[in-house]
Amino acid sequence: MKLRIKVKPGSNKDELLREADGSLKLKIKAQPVEGKANKYLIEYLSEAFALPKSKILLLKGETNSFKTLEIDAEENYINSKLPI
Repeated sequence: MKLRIKVKPGSNKDELLREADGSLKLKIKAQPVEGKANKYLIEYLSEAFALPKSKILLLKGETNSFKTLEIDAEENYINSKLPI
């Protein structure tokens, strides 16, 4: 399934939120330097969804705050792990 998410690196804590408009926002502690935030994003989602990192692929947004990810898992499973 594809997942579109806005990522805010350099935050005080890691936090996955659902915005009022239904979109997803992820605050992460990692800094946006030399791809560290993107790597951390994959690690964070891997733990949050209880999936191997190899099942999560960054498709778009390598240098943008809006990311599109391909997650090799059932949509119902991923939605059950997301905030309401």
